[in-house]
Order: sequence, then structure tokens, then C-alpha cells
Amino acid sequence: MVDVEGLKQSVKAQFPFLGLNKTQEIVRLVFEISKRDKALPQEVLTAIPQDAKTFPAIKRCLLEKRFPEALRHGEKFFGAFSALELKEGVSVDTTQPFFISPQNIYVEESVSNSHLAERLKKLFPSAKVTSMASYREFLNRENFSVSSYNSRAKNFFVVQERFDFFKKCPCTPGVVGCGYHNVNLGFGCPYECSYCFLQNYTNAPGIVFPANLDDFFEAFRKYPQNIRVGSGETTDSLVFDHITEFSPRIVDFFRLRTKSIFEFKTKSANVGLLLGITSSPNIVVGWSVNPQLKVLENEYFTAPLSERLAAAKKCFEAGYKVAFHFDPVFYYPGWDKDYAKVVEAIFSFVKPQGIAWISLGTLRMTHEQKKVIENRFPLATILNEELFEALDGKIRYPFFVRRDIYRFMADCIKAHDEEVPVYLCMEPREMWQAAKLKVCILPQ
Repeated sequence: MVDVEGLKQSVKAQFPFLGLNKTQEIVRLVFEISKRDKALPQEVLTAIPQDAKTFPAIKRCLLEKRFPEALRHGEKFFGAFSALELKEGVSVDTTQPFFISPQNIYVEESVSNSHLAERLKKLFPSAKVTSMASYREFLNRENFSVSSYNSRAKNFFVVQERFDFFKKCPCTPGVVGCGYHNVNLGFGCPYECSYCFLQNYTNAPGIVFPANLDDFFEAFRKYPQNIRVGSGETTDSLVFDHITEFSPRIVDFFRLRTKSIFEFKTKSANVGLLLGITSSPNIVVGWSVNPQLKVLENEYFTAPLSERLAAAKKCFEAGYKVAFHFDPVFYYPGWDKDYAKVVEAIFSFVKPQGIAWISLGTLRMTHEQKKVIENRFPLATILNEELFEALDGKIRYPFFVRRDIYRFMADCIKAHDEEVPVYLCMEPREMWQAAKLKVCILPQ
């Protein structure tokens, strides 16, 4: 681990005229360059020309080294570079075998006799069961950190959801909305994806399961119809399906509501319950996909790409529509060849008429999320590429990189079938135009 304080002192010694905030930016840039180039921070500092005697000159020198392609294409940098905050003892151990076996099951008193609470007790008899007045009260009396998040799979919470049933996807201001609606049938995921936004929510000490699925159904009866709705925002839709047994009940509910479309989003191959019931044409099973190399490097404990595609084929053959989400797409040397192979594989497993839609999005994050990634996945290389703050405040690849990715991916997909709906996730209308894509109109 880099000695952050030592790096700060080195920057101060070399540039004593810099204030706190400007020192912070220089430290951040030096760290990122040294990590990417596998060089000592001191080597990066000593490479700064001696005639760079002002903050703009020093920063420009480091920007040219850190973001050469972005500068060459005239990209603008918004906002300041965030402070470097590295902590010991919070990295994820990805060497352990993956299995779901909670040590503690906390149950809200209001759902103590629920089917889900009883089922969890039977499935995990060695787990300690504790009654609690409410999940909110439990959170208020505990202090949580990134380390707590690392052990989240050891703690299951069975709760009664009272408010957060269905909501429209909270798209970033200024982007083209996808019209999606989310249902949060749980919070927390046992997978360890290096880029996951959930890891920024360090007040989640475990996996939360709502025991009152019927209340979700009642809420939807009063919700706008003729929409695209799905689970998968705050948890993987199917990783716990053999435990909760939610999917058959969801399918049976939505098969009677033909104006709406329900999607299960997953990185698992856990489709056994879906295959054991009669499918419905308005049920979509969607998979997040990436080249297997990137799955191995960034999506720990998830199903391999081949197993995801095999599961998609089974669902398609059982009568379900399937979907695929290239989100996030990673930019790295050789990315185009790798992603072209994934597109080729998809169409070898599933016929075009079985694909409901394909979404495209690139790696993006908040500043705080980036800090969590640096601490939980210190060896991850996904942050080494040219990523910086865009107009929306998110850290992204440069505009021209995203444009080229979307054009290439759309061309690969359309080469197999022109009619497959393709849409961009969290991108402004200017990006749709630059990528030569028409705004895809899907059920809202």
C-alpha cells in the first residue's frame, strides 16, 4: 500500500507553496500515475520539469501524463481531483470459496411468523436467530464501516417493507431516461463486483429480505400500468431465489398484467425455479455480461459467462424473453475483440426473436465510490484507464471513448439482427446522436 502521508510530505517538500487543496490534487494525480505505470511515486514527482513552478503548470504536466488521449481530443476537466484516502484492513478476500451460509438471522417482530422467516430458520439451522423491533432501530444503535460491508453475507435481516415498493429509475439529470421502474425486493448482494455502487452504502451490515411480498403486489395494483419494471437495482434478482422462492410468485402475478413487463436482472445461473413453472411472454430474464477475462478480474463469485449464457438459452427455450446488459463495458487494450466475441456468443445461444433488449453502458462512478474501490480492491486495474469527472459529476471515460464503444457495440449487435432494441444507460442525448443511435422507445 502507498504511504499516503509520506506522499503528501514529499509533495509539500517539493512544492511548499501549494495549499491544502492543491496538494491534494497533486497527490491524487501522482498516485494514479504511479499505480498505472507501476512506478514509485517519487519517480513520478522527480519527472516533473523544474521549470513547472506554479500549480497550473504542475497540474498540467501531470494531466498530460495521466490523460494523454483525453487532452489530445480536447476533453475538458470538471471539478477538482478528490483526496486520496487509503485504509488498511478493508480489502476484500476473494480467495475464499463462495457459499451462502449466514451466521446471524435478525427478524423484525412484525414478521416473526412469516413464511420467509421460518424458511430461513430451517435452511440455516446453525445461524443465531435474533428478534428486533425494527431494522431502522438496529441501524441507529450500530456503527458500520467498509469492514462491516465486507462481512455482510454473514448477516441476514428479515423485515417488513412499508414504504419503498416501486419507484421510477433515478436517472442522472440530463441523460435520456430509459423509462425503467425498480422494485427493491431486498438489499445487498453476496457477489463482489469491483465496480458495484452498493459498496458505497457502508450502513448496510447485511442482506435485507422483505417478508411481505403480498404488500408489493398490492402496491403495484395501485401503480401505473404499461411499464417496464424489474428487480436487480439493490440486489441480484436471482442469486437468492432458491432461498426466498420469490420468482414463481412474481411470474404468476405479472402473467395476469399483460400490459406490463417484469425483468429479473442477474449475474447468476440460478434459474431452476423459473424453469419449473410455466413462462409468460411479459417476463424477461436479463443478464449482465462481460468478457470472461473481466468477469474473473472484477465480478468475483458470479457465474462464469458461459453459465450465464447457458441459463439464458434454457430460459429462452422455456418461453421467456431474455435480455443482456453490457453495463459496464470496460475500456482496455483489445476490448473491441473481446466484446465482439461476447456478442457473437450471445447470438449463438439465443435467437434474435428471443431477445427483449440489450443495454449499453460504460464504467462510471461517484468520487466516493472510487475511493471505496481503491480500498476494497487495491489490485484492481479498472481505474487505471483515463477516467475523470464529467459534466454530470460522475467519473467516466472521455466522451470520444464512450462514443466509439457504443458505435462498435451497436454495429456488432445490428450485424446479427437490425431489430433487436438497443439502448444506452445513463447517457445524454448528445451521446445517442454521436453514437449514431436512435433513441430506443421501450415501455415506460
